[in-house]
Amino acid sequence: MGVATRALVWLCVPVLIVGCASMATQRLSESLTSAMLDQNDPETVREGAPAYLLLLDGLIADDPDNQDLLIAGARLYGSYGGILVNDQARSQRLAERSMNYAQRALCGPAPAVCATRNQPFEEFTAAVNQVGPSQLKALYTYGTSWAGWVHANQGDWNALAELGKVDYLLQRVIDIDPNYDRGRAHLYLGVIRSQLPPILGGKPESGRHHFEQAIAISGGRDLMAKVEFAKNYARLIFDKALHDRLLNEVLAADPKEPGLTLSNTLARQSAKTLLMDGFF
Repeated sequence: MGVATRALVWLCVPVLIVGCASMATQRLSESLTSAMLDQNDPETVREGAPAYLLLLDGLIADDPDNQDLLIAGARLYGSYGGILVNDQARSQRLAERSMNYAQRALCGPAPAVCATRNQPFEEFTAAVNQVGPSQLKALYTYGTSWAGWVHANQGDWNALAELGKVDYLLQRVIDIDPNYDRGRAHLYLGVIRSQLPPILGGKPESGRHHFEQAIAISGGRDLMAKVEFAKNYARLIFDKALHDRLLNEVLAADPKEPGLTLSNTLARQSAKTLLMDGFF
């Protein structure tokens, strides 16, 4: 090996070390996400997740432009604050952190989407339409974090007014890949479009279509899709037969499913509550 070649190798070593460190950090964030979402004991996650979140905060602080870390942070903060925290003020803070990370993940490659969040609808949709498949993961994370943020701030009419833009963004995800994340974008749209009866401008039948798509794409393994279908659509149109069938299917199912075990376990808990709360 010549002098020039040896010099080149040594110059590249720091780059290789940084690259390996980045890969290891990415694998760690993926492992943390999987460990949380594959857990079948919600209380373990409720007690242990804050340590995961603080660790991710530290990793992001050291590598603030790492899109994979930002997406992992947005996803974990959104999941934890949205399904495991009952205090409204705390849920709002966690949703804000999720939204912040999701925006940062998307704003680098697609700055126009973030820049038009508070602009007229036409400007926002034009920016969203420019996002292609290469940024699907960041776009989806932004949409789901935004939906979680709206939910956490549902007492604020200004927040609720943003649902139309969330709806459009998630529809864009479906237009790019309807099966992405086992159809969960359909689940979000099902909830959004079942908020109001038709007489008040709602689109419950469109919501039903998206719930059915979410169930079909996941092969029936996303039990939360059935719970939200019952809670948001069947109750809205007072269809007790559909409501009870969906919830009993959830209770009869095995909750264990890679990436969905925590969600499915919580879905079974919700199904029991909904069947016993005397709504019908």
